[in-house]
Amino acid sequence: MYLEILTPETTFYSGEVDSITLPGTLGSFQILNNHAPIISSLKKGMLSFTAEGRIQEMEVVDGFVEINHNKVTVCLDSIKGL
Repeated sequence: MYLEILTPETTFYSGEVDSITLPGTLGSFQILNNHAPIISSLKKGMLSFTAEGRIQEMEVVDGFVEINHNKVTVCLDSIKGL
């Protein structure tokens, strides 16, 4: 599936991934290939994704995610440390 991580300043990541774990406002959840379409709000916490067998993690602050047809768009207010 294709992942885009966006902030108001930049496109932080854009590429193919195997899975994504997000800090939803009602709890952490994982997205795998062929996930049902959803839109969810995000809260401060850890976002992680697996691409080419490597796990990447980052601490994020408020945002939302949209999943539709194996494209995941994560829009964040900020990524801690950037």
